[in-house]
Amino acid sequence: MRETSRYLEKHQLFAFQIEVEPASGLGVVVVIPCFSEPDLLTTLDSLAACDRPGCEVEVLVVVNGSEQSSQETHDLNRATLARFEQWVAGVDTPGVRFFAVDHPRLPARHAGVGLARKIGMDEAVNRLARSASGEGVVACLDADCRVEPNYLVEIEQYFRIHPGIQAASIHYEHPLEGHDNSAAIALYELHLRYYVWAQRYAGLPYAHQTVGSSMAVRSEAYCRQGGMNRRKAGEDFYFLQKFSESLGSITQTCVVPSPRESSRVPFGTGKAMADARCRDQLTYDPRIFDQLRQLLDLTDQLARATPGDSSLTAGLTDWLKGFLEQQAFPEALAEIQDNTTDLASFRKRFLRWFNAFRALKCVHFAVDNGYPRVPVPEAAAAMLARLEIELTPEQDSARGLLAIYRQLDRDGVAGAR
Repeated sequence: MRETSRYLEKHQLFAFQIEVEPASGLGVVVVIPCFSEPDLLTTLDSLAACDRPGCEVEVLVVVNGSEQSSQETHDLNRATLARFEQWVAGVDTPGVRFFAVDHPRLPARHAGVGLARKIGMDEAVNRLARSASGEGVVACLDADCRVEPNYLVEIEQYFRIHPGIQAASIHYEHPLEGHDNSAAIALYELHLRYYVWAQRYAGLPYAHQTVGSSMAVRSEAYCRQGGMNRRKAGEDFYFLQKFSESLGSITQTCVVPSPRESSRVPFGTGKAMADARCRDQLTYDPRIFDQLRQLLDLTDQLARATPGDSSLTAGLTDWLKGFLEQQAFPEALAEIQDNTTDLASFRKRFLRWFNAFRALKCVHFAVDNGYPRVPVPEAAAAMLARLEIELTPEQDSARGLLAIYRQLDRDGVAGAR
């Protein structure tokens, strides 16, 4: 609780709006940003139908807009709040309470999904701190998602069984039927899953899915790491990187995000769906990860190398050597060596330096230096071959490949590492 108090004193941006005291047994709070959202009630119905976990649950909807939002957006948000209040008055949900907070005119400079998540998550950790246990789990969802009936049970149980896990990615699967974007969403999700497994193939052990509607975190860990950022997009990626060494995967339930088009964020699912109408979906060349693997295979030798000696990396391809030079690798290597005393600590610190963010920069550097993007199914099939997974003729399609990658994610990272 002291951790929460210190965090809120430093980072809280707005006064809390929920006046009702939290239930003494509160253990999970689900935070849902809601901006210009016509179908919030479908998400609420999905949560209300969930099996009940061994704790009380709250769902906190952050209805938000910008000081520069159109009148149409403000009107839709007002209508959403009215529908929310009517819905709450008409349902009986023992063990789960639903609240909405209203932030209609956030500063335009920061207004967006990151700030909305932060507002809700800050309020959530405050409510958990005031419960009997003083702590719990904050889960993030979006206002256009559905969840499986065991969603709440699995979140509560996972963090109870795995005390060393501070945050978790929750398994998700976009719907592939019943809408116009079925082909495009299959390719986009395949790209996301391919990229995670390509990183693992290269030797990056902390690669996980980073989807904002499918993640959860312990309240005290959230506070220790400085909370959610205010990015307008990619807030989920940067947030989960804080927990890379204690990040788990909840694979026994599923979030079903919407495959709809959207212009509300500069990148992500909605933007990818809109772009799919204009161009083919491409992803990173698998050969990039072959070469990145060569570097990571040198980790143990680097622990004993002289930082200025380039002979160890002489066999790397030119673009990768160029990237290491750009990243001041000799200086970084010296710092890592100076602060580690054995091979295990060197490996840990080296992988903390070559984290998911630096890996993404490395991949983009390769794209800019001779490795243009390739069709998603081609790359995904090639990576499965590298992982020694054989395809049948029926699986050699975007949907077939996606089914394999979904099962890999279900099976490959279940439980605590």
